[in-house]
Amino acid sequence: MNSLKIGDRAPDFTLPSQEGEPVSLADYRGKQAVVLFFYPKDESPICTKEACGFRDAYEDFAAAGAAVIGASSDSAESHEAFAAHHRLPFLLLADEGGALRKAFGVPKTLGIMPGRVTYVIDKEGIIRLIFNSQLSAVDHVAEAMKIVRQLG
Repeated sequence: MNSLKIGDRAPDFTLPSQEGEPVSLADYRGKQAVVLFFYPKDESPICTKEACGFRDAYEDFAAAGAAVIGASSDSAESHEAFAAHHRLPFLLLADEGGALRKAFGVPKTLGIMPGRVTYVIDKEGIIRLIFNSQLSAVDHVAEAMKIVRQLG
């Protein structure tokens, strides 16, 4: 498990989105910051609250120049249903084997449940925020927005 820190270069990745299209971190380099949030499972109560929090703040993130991307080990098909059900305007990545979670060093909670960690990655691919809180879904949105606004 990698132990990434603020100031480290974010690992590059390419994973399918809920639309089945490949998404790479490199697609954003030099263009815009990325808010990458890892969550345990589509449609679980706290994950839904977190995703809807990012949905409700999506326009603010976009206006501040940041893309929002969610990632879990659910399939692209599960993400497609989750996004449609909650009108999520951002990409959800299918990290089915957990390779992206491992590359970012997202810890498990209680050793078994996939962790909930949000990263803010600047235009140059450098990590500017690592926020880890399994239960406080709303704080992920607020903390990410604080950093995105500072990057302005």
